[in-house]
Amino acid sequence: MGPVLLAFALAALAWLLVAGSALRERHPVWFWYLTGYPVTAVRVLVTWRRVAQFNGLTVTRKPSRRIVGDLEVRGEPVRPRAPRISFPRATPTGLSLVVRLHPGQTPGPFIAAADAIMHAWRVHGVRVTSPERGTVLITATARDPLERPGLASASVGLLCALVGVLESGGAWVMDLRQIPHWLITGATQSGKSTLLARLVCQLAPQPVALVGIDCKGGMELGLFGDRLTALTTSRREAAAVLGALVVEIQDRMRACRAAGARSIWDLPHHLRPVPIVVIIDELAELYLTDGTRQGKAEAEQCSTYLLRLGQLGAALGVHLVVAGQRVGSDLGPGVTALRAQLAGRICHRVNDPDTAEMTLGDLNKDAVAVAQSITSQEKGVAVCTGTEGGWDRARSHLTTTEEARKTASAYAGMTPELPGVNKALKATAGSEIHE
Repeated sequence: MGPVLLAFALAALAWLLVAGSALRERHPVWFWYLTGYPVTAVRVLVTWRRVAQFNGLTVTRKPSRRIVGDLEVRGEPVRPRAPRISFPRATPTGLSLVVRLHPGQTPGPFIAAADAIMHAWRVHGVRVTSPERGTVLITATARDPLERPGLASASVGLLCALVGVLESGGAWVMDLRQIPHWLITGATQSGKSTLLARLVCQLAPQPVALVGIDCKGGMELGLFGDRLTALTTSRREAAAVLGALVVEIQDRMRACRAAGARSIWDLPHHLRPVPIVVIIDELAELYLTDGTRQGKAEAEQCSTYLLRLGQLGAALGVHLVVAGQRVGSDLGPGVTALRAQLAGRICHRVNDPDTAEMTLGDLNKDAVAVAQSITSQEKGVAVCTGTEGGWDRARSHLTTTEEARKTASAYAGMTPELPGVNKALKATAGSEIHE
């Protein structure tokens, strides 16, 4: 009977391994709930006291120093108390728990101990936040949720675009009404162009004017030519179009003042001008010059016009989405001033730390470190700012070249006219032919 039972046991074990592997591939959430979560929850409860002690997260009731006679004796507390934690609550991608801080404790040491907690609990990542006074929320992710994120769903309105999935599993939405201007950085093959394609495809069915500035000959944004109100492929054209947009916002300003409105959204619907989204691919091409007087003048014009649009455009329905491989202070003070107007930040994998610092450094230092850890295999993964001032890891949905062309063609009839912009672009083309 012994060999027979052993054979049955081995067969059952093999079946469980095969079934578990299939469950993990097809239904990873259920696999986590049934197998990963119970083990990890027990590990959290068993190791918490030691993790807290080794990382300086404990307190003691008795002082660490005493007076014995005429001597001051110092020592280490022998019975430190770890802060109380709630029972780990399962989430689709990991677990979370609440830590009740002792009097005198702050969230800082817990945030610094995130890496140690991650290794102790053997999870993919740990994030520490403080949602309310006196508590710390520890969120652990069991696996990288962006490895195979799937498709997110969310209801979006005007000037909103569902572009991908957040690390939390929620929808990644770029809301231009809430955050009017965006800066997107990323190296070649990082997913930056895919994100722009997804953004344009999401905005194409909406009643908005899309203006493209692509000084690389229109290779990227030219895919959407049928849906773009205007497309510039050189810095001279870009300067002319940006200048026309500055005139446009001045006209809108006068209209709002005459109607007693503070923004175009306060105007009656029949008087409200169409929103404009200006998409710039490769910002550096607008600032780098060949040293000639004309080149310097064009770069200065572009810098001035962009800054004006960033400062005044939000209330007047003109929005900027600025993208580039490298964005640094070496491009000039105009770039630094423009960055201050671009509240929305998205950083893909970058080739130099200065670009990550320029994109996210003035918002959150931790976000800079996370952005620099994105590998070349994680195409489409980025660190983005949230609507409430925080940051998230996210991954954009893949949009192929063919999908981009089809979307642009399908909604070509919705392309609105901007007479001033078209006139400026034609005048530039005429002057180039004359030259």
